Amino acid sequence: MKTYMANAKDVERKWYVVDATGMPLGRLASQVAAVLRGKHKPTFTPNVDTGDHVIVINTDKAILTGKKLDKKFYTYHTGYIGGLKQISYRTMMAEKSDLAVYEAVKGMLPKNSLGRTMIKKLRVYKGAEHNHAAQKPEELKF
Repeated sequence: MKTYMANAKDVERKWYVVDATGMPLGRLASQVAAVLRGKHKPTFTPNVDTGDHVIVINTDKAILTGKKLDKKFYTYHTGYIGGLKQISYRTMMAEKSDLAVYEAVKGMLPKNSLGRTMIKKLRVYKGAEHNHAAQKPEELKF
């Protein structure tokens, strides 16, 4: 038997919509990252981007369990001296919940050029509306 190895030109991509209402942030991010990588397909190849496009809606209704809202921080650096910033996830989920989901998924993808192309297939929206109806996305349940 020979092992099937997918090529980038042979990959057929679908569009999926994921509703984040009531889902824990980490579980949502790990399952979305698996779809972006293509691990749900039998043609998964580690060195080829075989994943699908994912639209995440209602990110403002995603939850964090335990005391993570107050004890977990989003940390970034502005690039200037002394520019280390921290935002609590309570503030982050209230104001920029789409960024919180985006960064959580990005952290679960490979840290190389392949991961940078995979993250481009992710669209994140705070509300229930998105402007990708022309792609006819299917609803994806986790």
